[in-house]
Amino acid sequence: MLILNLLNCHIQSLQLQIILLNQDDSSKCTAQKLVKFELAMKVRKFRRDSIVLNPLSKTLLSPVDKSVSEFVCAVDCSWENIHQVAKLNSFHSNYSRRLPNLLAGNPTNYSKLGKLSTAEAFAGCAYILGNKKLSIALMNKFKWGHTFLELNAEPLEDYSRSTNQEEIMKIEKDYFLQEY
Repeated sequence: MLILNLLNCHIQSLQLQIILLNQDDSSKCTAQKLVKFELAMKVRKFRRDSIVLNPLSKTLLSPVDKSVSEFVCAVDCSWENIHQVAKLNSFHSNYSRRLPNLLAGNPTNYSKLGKLSTAEAFAGCAYILGNKKLSIALMNKFKWGHTFLELNAEPLEDYSRSTNQEEIMKIEKDYFLQEY
């Protein structure tokens, strides 16, 4: 356990926090698995200075956000309930961010645009914020994790090199034009 904690400290400059709403099948819950392996911490509330991953936010996550906070929070809930959950205080933050478009690699939503699991959202966030080792470590906990990284290799790399929101939007449109 000590070795695992030391490894996590080495690769994890981001502190990942999860609010678990337990709305999905617990055997398939990627968030619970991240907590189990101590790659993320289960919380009931998150810090005010946390970057909150919110798929309904109008503000896109970009590499400049790494200067905002070392805490990244996700609310783990069912995609079917996302609009109801978004009304809760859990999603409200000064640093609410939407990930730029990425394809899901998980078996439930394979290749669906934006329908990421919590683990994929954290991995995408870590990659964009410049922590590729953490992104890989997160995805290595899942048999299908490599699929997410492979499907999104080019957009993730381009997103991670961008310098502002406008560049992120342009990159997003270049890769996923049909969605606009």
